Amino acid sequence: MTEHVGEQSAGRDLSRLRLGTAPDSWGVWFADDPHQVSWKQYLDEIAQAGYLYTELGPSGFLPQDPAQLRDELAARGLTLCGGTIFSGLHRGAEALDKAIEDCGRESRLLTALGAKHLVLLPEQYTDMHTGTATESGSIDPEQWKNLTTGYSQLGRNLREEFGVELVFHPHADTHVDTQERVERFLEDTDPEYVDLCLDTGHISYCDGDNLAIIRRFPERIRYVHLKQVDPEIRRRVREERLSLAEAVPLGVMVEPPYGVPEMPPLLDALAALDTDLYAVVEQDLYPVEPHIPLPIGARTAGYFRGCGLGPVRRWPY
Repeated sequence: MTEHVGEQSAGRDLSRLRLGTAPDSWGVWFADDPHQVSWKQYLDEIAQAGYLYTELGPSGFLPQDPAQLRDELAARGLTLCGGTIFSGLHRGAEALDKAIEDCGRESRLLTALGAKHLVLLPEQYTDMHTGTATESGSIDPEQWKNLTTGYSQLGRNLREEFGVELVFHPHADTHVDTQERVERFLEDTDPEYVDLCLDTGHISYCDGDNLAIIRRFPERIRYVHLKQVDPEIRRRVREERLSLAEAVPLGVMVEPPYGVPEMPPLLDALAALDTDLYAVVEQDLYPVEPHIPLPIGARTAGYFRGCGLGPVRRWPY
C-alpha cells in the first residue's frame, strides 16, 4: 500500500469538492430501528455540526414526501446531495426488475429535490445485524455477468428516465470488495452509465489503495464517501475472520485523522481530477448510543475544514 499516516497535504485548491455527511455517520443503517436516532435528531444535529449537504440514507429513513422533506431540509439550511440503494443484481433478471423499481422510487424523490446521484451498493453476503453468512462470498462467472450487465442496464435506465447518475459503491462483505474486484467491475461495466462512488474506508478495509484507483480510473470517479479505518482493529478483523457487522462495533471505522487512508494526499488527488465532486463523510457507527455521533460529526467537519474542504458553517446557523 502507498497510503501512509503522516503525509502532509500539498495545499491544492479543493473548491470543486463539496463536503457532506450521511445518516450512516449518525449510526443509521436501516429505515427504522430502535438502536438508531430519529430522522429529526439526525437533521438537527448535522446542521448543528456544520454540514450543509446530506444523503437520504436507507430508503424510508428521511421523510418520503417531497414537499415535507424539502421543508424539513430548508428549515435547517440543508441540501440533498444523493441517495443509497442496496441491490443483489448477481441474482439475475428478477433482481434487476426489483432494483429498477426501488431505484425509480428513490430517483423520483431525488429529482424532486434537485439531487442527481444515486449510490448503488451490492448486497452483503453477511447479515447486517449478526454478521452470519447468508450466501457464499464467492461469485461464479454467470453471477458476475448478471452483476455487471445488470448495473449497466440499471445505469442506462436511471439516466434516460430520470436524469440520475448511478455511482457504484464497493463494500466490504460483498462480491465487489477488494481493489482487484473493483477494478474488474469498472472494466466490465459501461463507462457511459456506471461511475464510481469511491468509499475510501471500504477500499482500505479490504487492503486496497485508494490513490491507485484514482490514478487508474480518474474519469469514473464522480462521488466520494470519506472514511478511515483503524489499522490495528482491521488486523484483528483479519486474524479473527470477523464480519463487517462484528468489526464496526469494535471501532474499525474511525474519525480522521486517526486511521487510513491519510486524508490530505487523498483530497489532493481528488482535487486534481478537476471535476465537481460531493465528498460525503460516511463513518459506520451502527449500533451507537444517540449522544455519541454529534461530537464525532462536529470534530470531523472541523478536521476537513482544516484541510481546506467545505463548506462548513458555525453554530448557530
